[in-house]
Amino acid sequence: MNTRTPAMGERTAGYPQAHRLLAAAYGLVCHSIFAVAIASMMIGLYCGMASGLGQLDGWPAIAVNLLLLAQFPALHSFLLGRTGAKWLDRLAPAQLSRPLATTTFATVASIQILLVFAFWNPIGTIWWYPRGALLAVWSLAFAASWLFLLKAMWDSGLAVQTGFHGWAAVARNLEPPRIPFRPKGSFRYVRQPIYLAFALTLWTGPVWTSDHLLIALTWTLYCLFGPLLKEQRYLRIYGDTFREYRRSVPYWLPTELSPQQTRTPRGDHR
Repeated sequence: MNTRTPAMGERTAGYPQAHRLLAAAYGLVCHSIFAVAIASMMIGLYCGMASGLGQLDGWPAIAVNLLLLAQFPALHSFLLGRTGAKWLDRLAPAQLSRPLATTTFATVASIQILLVFAFWNPIGTIWWYPRGALLAVWSLAFAASWLFLLKAMWDSGLAVQTGFHGWAAVARNLEPPRIPFRPKGSFRYVRQPIYLAFALTLWTGPVWTSDHLLIALTWTLYCLFGPLLKEQRYLRIYGDTFREYRRSVPYWLPTELSPQQTRTPRGDHR
């Protein structure tokens, strides 16, 4: 694995060859699980959560499904905190724990999503299944919600969101750069466009069952209130600059058609 010449602002790190190869392996695992998890989520939401492989019925199925739903927001929020970050560090060798933090975080989040949609126990009968032109409209809305999610992740920093940021830097023998927090694109209209887009994917799948309604309601509540913990973390890190951003830009739904002009704090944001 060759070491390229660092670009402006990049710093070589002196990682041994074994660490660089290990980082590439982490990246391969991360992106493979990420792809499978997103595919399973798309299929599950599109078909009303009928694609799960779980075989339980009745109350055991409900209990397991609720546990699957709860583990994602609970662990996701925990790992973004100070204590959770220490646990996350244990998923990589000590010398690579911090550089690979975004990669290990994305891997864990992908595993969590995969668990939900792969092992869901379908128990609900179909309430609503649009056909013909109506199905096309629903499908377009579903696709648009995913495109919006991709756009929001891009605006936030796709390399960080997908785990590429950490492993790719180590593999190139570079210190992972600190990504400046520059609200752009969708982040100039609302502070939490990723959570908004994620919620839209939950509600635009065309097939409706009690399972679909359960996951849509549960995770939408997380999308509404979970980011409040994230914003408290941002306040600790960025202080007055984030307070100004919070005063200028609405939380979840845009109130104006024109983007807001704000001073921007600096740092990575997941």
